[in-house]
Amino acid sequence: MNPTTQAPPESRAPAADENRQRPGAKISTTINDHAYDTVVPPHLLLVDFLRDTLGLTGTKIGCETGQCGACTILVDGVSVKSCAMLAAQADGCRITTIEGVANGDLTPIQAALCDKHAVQCGFCTPGLVMSLTDLLRRNPHPDEAAIRESIDGNMCRCGVYQNVVRAILSISGSV
Repeated sequence: MNPTTQAPPESRAPAADENRQRPGAKISTTINDHAYDTVVPPHLLLVDFLRDTLGLTGTKIGCETGQCGACTILVDGVSVKSCAMLAAQADGCRITTIEGVANGDLTPIQAALCDKHAVQCGFCTPGLVMSLTDLLRRNPHPDEAAIRESIDGNMCRCGVYQNVVRAILSISGSV
């Protein structure tokens, strides 16, 4: 071998820092009433942990920038876009995904969305349900403006916003 020629990458010895395990963050969290104690990579997004590690695929990935709301979940009862939160930040938190909002039956929110034709393709529906669950927990009788403000961060390509408002007004007693 010519002294100026380097060995192919597969035959070189790994650098010292390549032999170290990547650091992880130990988290203890409750997701849909199940306790989890695990180690997650420090860069892992919560949406990826939920979908890829736990198999909770009801939480959708849309934009991965916190703009569309498809990944909305509840963290300690408050709606959060899980693509904008690291899994490590969930340590000590109580998380609810769309899979955890009902026990086999539709919730009143889900039933109203179906009844008022506020579900088209369904991609945005889990995020809308989570945002609306947070709204109705804080304000059981919202008016139209409060409903619209609540879903402002949820993008629906099918444009069902007016039907969402009708659905929530129909179950909130604000009609």
